[in-house]
Amino acid sequence: MRAVIQRVKKASVSINDNLKSKINQGYLILLGIENDDTQKDIEWLSSKIVKLRIFDDNKGVMNLSINEIEGEILLISQFTLHAKVKKGNRPSYIKAAKPEVAIPIYKKFIHQLETDFGKSIQLGEFGANMQVSLVNDGPVTIIIDTKNKE
Repeated sequence: MRAVIQRVKKASVSINDNLKSKINQGYLILLGIENDDTQKDIEWLSSKIVKLRIFDDNKGVMNLSINEIEGEILLISQFTLHAKVKKGNRPSYIKAAKPEVAIPIYKKFIHQLETDFGKSIQLGEFGANMQVSLVNDGPVTIIIDTKNKE
């Protein structure tokens, strides 16, 4: 699994010009799923996201988690996070899981993230053409890959 976590002042997702979900301060998370992702990947990534300390404390130091600031989460599925551009100019998505594999993993990830976070999250729509808007705060953007735990 690969996640791009953006600390935001606000974010929203629309489908066909209809607002689907929106949040105020918190995380906009773009999530890409691979064929070989497992329950271990789901649990590790969810825990890491919830425990990240990337919100400013009263001294202006990134020292607070999303729970400590009572933030919100907007999760968007995005298979293009697994694009390979080594050959040619047209990206290959061979590592991205097909919907029949990705959807069950995505649903398990949502459940795990809501469990670890302690409340419901906002969502895009799997497989839809979505328009995502955000005001990145900082900007702060963190990339986490369960296959390359740096």
